[in-house]
Order: sequence, then C-alpha cells, then structure tokens
Amino acid sequence: MEAGRQENQDDVTRFWREEREDGAVYSAYLKKVTYRSQAQLEDEHEREFSHLMWETQKIRVIKAGTLEKLVESLSTVRGELDSTYVNIFLATYRTFATPQQVLKLLIDRYQMLKLCCEDDRTELNELQLKTIKSVISVWLDTYPEDFREPPNYPCLHTLEKFSLHFLPDSDLAGRARHRIERLTKDHSGADANEIEFRFSICEEVDHMIDNEYHKPLTFNDISSHTFAQQLTHRDAELFRKVVPHHCLGAVWARRGKKGGKEAASVLATIEQFNRVSLRVIATILKTRDHKTSQRAKIVQKWIHIAQELRELKNFSSLKAIISGLQSHPVYRLRRTWSSLPKDTMVLFEELSEIFSGENNQLNSRELLMKEATAKFPDLDSQNKTLKRRNMQKRQSWIDNGIVQGTVPYLGTFLTDLTMIDTANPDMTEEGLINFEKHRKEFEVLAQLKLLQSAAQIYNFKEDTHFWIWFDSVRVYNDNESHELSCAIEPPMEGSAKIKKKSASLGHKPAKFDSSKFGLFACGLEDRSSLSSIPDTITASLAGPLMSHSSSTSSVISSDSDTSPSPYRSCDTYVIRVSLEPSDQASTHIYKSIMLCNTDHTNTVIQKVLEKYSLEGQPEDYCLLQILPDGGELLIPERSNVFYALNSSIDLKFVVRTRAEHETLTLRRKGKRRGKKLSL
Repeated sequence: MEAGRQENQDDVTRFWREEREDGAVYSAYLKKVTYRSQAQLEDEHEREFSHLMWETQKIRVIKAGTLEKLVESLSTVRGELDSTYVNIFLATYRTFATPQQVLKLLIDRYQMLKLCCEDDRTELNELQLKTIKSVISVWLDTYPEDFREPPNYPCLHTLEKFSLHFLPDSDLAGRARHRIERLTKDHSGADANEIEFRFSICEEVDHMIDNEYHKPLTFNDISSHTFAQQLTHRDAELFRKVVPHHCLGAVWARRGKKGGKEAASVLATIEQFNRVSLRVIATILKTRDHKTSQRAKIVQKWIHIAQELRELKNFSSLKAIISGLQSHPVYRLRRTWSSLPKDTMVLFEELSEIFSGENNQLNSRELLMKEATAKFPDLDSQNKTLKRRNMQKRQSWIDNGIVQGTVPYLGTFLTDLTMIDTANPDMTEEGLINFEKHRKEFEVLAQLKLLQSAAQIYNFKEDTHFWIWFDSVRVYNDNESHELSCAIEPPMEGSAKIKKKSASLGHKPAKFDSSKFGLFACGLEDRSSLSSIPDTITASLAGPLMSHSSSTSSVISSDSDTSPSPYRSCDTYVIRVSLEPSDQASTHIYKSIMLCNTDHTNTVIQKVLEKYSLEGQPEDYCLLQILPDGGELLIPERSNVFYALNSSIDLKFVVRTRAEHETLTLRRKGKRRGKKLSL
C-alpha cells in the first residue's frame, strides 16, 4: 500500500529507548502517524480498512556523537532536512568546531554520496545530496559572519570551487564569488577609513563651524521623555546587532582564550550599559556645592527617566539606571534619599523590585516573557495616584494605536547560557560531543532572537545634541566616587549608627541586595583574556561598576563579585571558587564548578585544582565558604559539601593550603587579642 503519509494533531510521540552505534548515541522515539486520510479511504471505497489508517514510525534524535556523526545527522535517515536540528546545529556548533571543519565534512559527505549515486543511483542518495545543498545554502544566508575571514576568505573560496565542480547548475558558486568581492571591497574600505581617521577631528570642527551654533545642553534641559527615547534608540540598535551565538557560555566566558573579539556584539551592549550607570552616578555626585533638595531633584529625575524606560519596555537602560542609583556612593546619601517625595520612593521601590535577585530574578523573567511581544507594557502600582496615571496612559496608548518594542536586559540571557555551559559537560564519558547541551542553549538563543524581532518596532530618531551632552559628562572611578560621596555626606562613626540611621529612613535603599549592583558578573573564568577589552566593559564583567579607568590586568576584588549563583537545582549547585595564593591573599579570581549532592570536601578541592591546572593533593588544602560579613565557614574535611554549605547566601568559596589557613587564623587571633588589650 502506498505510504502517502500525513501527520495530524492526534500524532503521539513517546520515548522508546536509547540506541548506540559507533561514534553516536541516539534517543529513539515511537511516533504514531497517519498514512491514509478518511477522505482518501471513502474515495477508494475502503472504509472497511479504517483501522489501518495509522502506523508507528521510529524517529531517532542524536544525543551525542563525533563531529562527523553530528554533520551526518543534518539529514534524517530518510534523507530529509531536519529543520529543527539544522537550526540548533548552526546556532551552536562554534563551541565545538570551526566553520572550516564543518564545511569540509559537508563537502566530503556530498562527494561520497555522489560517488555512491554514480555506482548505484537511489532515491535516498539523491534526497541526501539535495539536503546537503540546502544546508549549505541556509548556512550561507543565515550566518554570513561565519564566512567573513579576511583577507583570504578560505571558506568562501572552498565553497566556490566545490560548487563549480559538483553543482554547476546551482547559484552557490555565484553567491560565494559575490560574497568574496563584497567582503574584499568592505575590508579595503575599512583600511581606508583607518588611514583617513587622523583628519576626522579637523573635519568635525569644520562641520561645527558650518552648522548653526547650538547652546550645549545640561542635564536639566533634557526632558525625561527625550532621555528615555534616546537611550532606547541606542539600546535597541545595539541589541538588534547582537549575534546570538556570541552569547553562548563558551564564547562569552572566553574559555578558548581567543580574546574579546568573538563577543564584540555583546561587549558593545555592556559598554553602553556601563556608560549609562556611570553617568547616573556622576550627575548626582558632581553636585557637591548644591543643596540637598537640589541633589534630590536630580535623583528624582533619574527615577522618572527610569519610569519612562519602563513604559518603553527598555529593560536594559532601566536596569542600568537602577544599578547606578543603588551603587554605594549614591545609596549612602541618606539625606538626599530622605528628601524625595513619598510617591517617588514608591515608584523607585517598584522599579527596583523588577530586578530582584530572588528566585533567579523571577520577577524580571516573568515580566519579560509577559511583555516581550505585547503592544504596550502592563503597568501597575501600589500608589493610587501612580495607578490612576498608569491607567490613563494605557488608555491613551490604546486610543492612539501606540505599539512599543522591547529591549531586554541581556545579562539574563548571558547568565542562563553561562550556567548551562557550566552545568553540562562538553563531552560525554565516551568522548562524544554532548549535543543535548546545545539543545538547551538553543532554547535560550531562540528567545533572544524573538526579542530581537520585537526591538525592530521602535522608530526613534537620533538626537545629536543629546549624545554630545551624554558623551561630555565626566565620569568617575570607584575611588573618586567614594571621595565625592563622602564630601557630600561625611561617613558616620560606627556601623551601628549607620544601620540605625538607614533603618530610620524607612525606604527601599536600606534593603537593597547586592546582586542588583553588578552587570554580567557570573561565568567569567579567565581574567587574563580581558587585556584587550575596554576598561568600562571590564568593570561590568568584574561586578558593580568598577573603576572605568582602572587597569584591566588587575584582579577582581572579593567585594566586587557579589551576585548570587543563578543556577541551583534539587541535586546540584553551581558554585564559584577562588584559589587564594599566598602573595595575593586579598584577591579573588572566581571560577565556576558544578557541585553535586554526592561531592565531599576532597572531591570539590580536586575539581578546583583541576580547574586551575594545578597539581597537588586535596588533603593539603582546605575549603571555606565566604560569608556576607567577611567571615569564612570552614567546610570539614570529610563532610558532604552539598549539605554542609550555607545555601541561603552567595555560593562563593575559597581554597587555600592548610599551612596558609593556619597562619592566617593565628594572625587574625593576634589582631583580635591586640584590640582587646588596647581597650
């Protein structure tokens, strides 16, 4: 009977078993499919055979395999194009292969199948050849950056040569040649721009002279609405340019030590985030000679700008402004915060709550998924005045047909992808590429691509005068910010007085959690690879807006990386551990490791030593959890770390030799004894 198969909504797919063959592991599923419709049976007067309308097919999905097997799986056993698998493979393969390797395997497989066709022409082989051609075509169109390899463009030349010989009737050769010519021209143009860059300053001066003079803007001259629109215009432009696979944990964390170039589109977004946060801090702290009420108005305006960003669904600059307002130099200005109107503080609390670190930033995730493709935001407030105002705005948007785009906070996606990368091994125990890991990564990348489409909706024009002002704002490093803050409001004597005074204000800044301060703090495993990244970007990687002028070769302070681990499951934690050398006892370079519920102290220490590529016996080291107050919790030598740690705080640990720990303990006891004697 002819198999004119078609699937319907009643088709059922069930997992059957795991199947293994040389170089690959598959998940086998049984799927119920129809091969004759009821209409066909009636037309053929075969109603008596209606019970034969369906059959069960076996479908195999590759879980792990060699690179050759993964490429082979781009077409199904029936030779058809598996679009889902192709999308996942092309989006994630860069973490385990290069474009040259993949293209070579595709060409080799095509040539092998072509020879088989000549010897024994079959419909299956013909279909597989067609599928390989389709995969190459989709790859060339969907990921053109993979073929941008100046100055020689080896992949494009290989593709052109292959197409001319094996696919003379297709347009692949012409497309490859056209791409080479265009990229060569663009590359030459870029070189010319670099040569002419030295004249750009003079040309800019001439341009300013020729144009009408405009009085330089000040912060107070710019309306909150204009401010939010301009930030959204820039954020949306940068987010649309983010290359999704740049966000992969293995690329973002730069485990391959290839420097920052691979994640250039991500780093551009981070730099803009830092630019906004640093200007929030600068505009508030440069008011040393202002009255408290004047400074409070600046803080109030930033909160109103944040609300405008919320209405535009720009979560990136919204997060940047909240981070700037919650930074220590601004947060500690108690008199300034206490001068804010009550409704402004309510608004600030509600905006801050969006990025609460509780339950893996559950609030911001739910809000983003709810409003990602919505026409306008769903605003609400506990304050009756704000609630009434929000309802009026919503009705205005509906009446005027206003549709808002969406710009997410990219750190959410980077966190998820970094944790997937950390929690799932690259290779199986059999030495095969773990493709299940890349299926999980693709789910996150698919969400990101959906939001990139939503960011296309914005239609704002760039205001040159705004950006001239924005770029002219002088920003401060950590030390400068702290000194300016203390000059505005000198520190009080005794931490008890500070806590008592802060609590008396009765507003949210007294309860901020430090996870809101940093940008993309998790997943950064190798600090040495940051030497080529601009300092403002490095600041965001290290934690809560470090000095924009500090050396990128410096290590991360233990106080600067404070965001909690975003990955916790019922039987695993992802923890961050630093190895403390004797000559750098006050510094931490954190690396992420997977902690299972069966791991004992020596097992964890061994993982840390391997992570840092050090040889040694675990028995010679001790493991300590870092406590929020600066103290340390010593994990007993033979305990189960999973149950011995304090899971209610940040999962940050330090490993040091037992000799160093004993010396440090004696030194601390001596200091405490000395303090008692002096009293």
